[in-house]
Amino acid sequence: MYKTVIFDLDGTLLNTLGDLAASTNAALAAFGMPARTVDEVRRFVGNGIGLLIRRAVPAGTPEDLIARVLDAFKTHYVAHALDTTALYPQAEAVLEGLHRAGVQTAVVSNKADFAVQILHENFFRDRIACSIGERPGCRRKPEPDLVELALSLLGADKETSVYVGDSEVDAQTAKNAGLACVLVDWGFRDRSVLTPYGYPVVSTADALLAEFFQ
Repeated sequence: MYKTVIFDLDGTLLNTLGDLAASTNAALAAFGMPARTVDEVRRFVGNGIGLLIRRAVPAGTPEDLIARVLDAFKTHYVAHALDTTALYPQAEAVLEGLHRAGVQTAVVSNKADFAVQILHENFFRDRIACSIGERPGCRRKPEPDLVELALSLLGADKETSVYVGDSEVDAQTAKNAGLACVLVDWGFRDRSVLTPYGYPVVSTADALLAEFFQ
């Protein structure tokens, strides 16, 4: 049985895709750039909002303009991060099960830390010990920095901890951090993307909890 669970955020615990797409398109529209579909934004997320915007703008966009679009995204997202974002039903059940079992939890995300803290305050304040986003001095996932920071804050060791995510970035993060890993297919990536990494891939809360308590 694991004593600590480190979760990815977007696509694992929270369905943030609608708000991410809306803020992306608001930022693009502010500079006369064509909109992106929700499915395109789904493919663009996972490596932080800087790369999301870099992928969303037209090819050949100058660096200074990319930076302005990114600033517009941040401004819009701060005001609209909670418009449609919600806990996945499966994630809700998993968090309740872990809470009852006394398992400590944390979130690590490539989302900017200001946005992670907004979501933590609204969804996890009483259920997750700490949530960590992209911040100076820590490399983004799949580098292990954010996971190792979370483990340090919790006083947890790698041998009794597991990482849970929904993407190829998460699979690589777990490997780089030296943690066990379980991937969920209810988020932003299809099962076909996840299975090649060799970790268990689950579709329900019961299946995920079974991985923790086996």
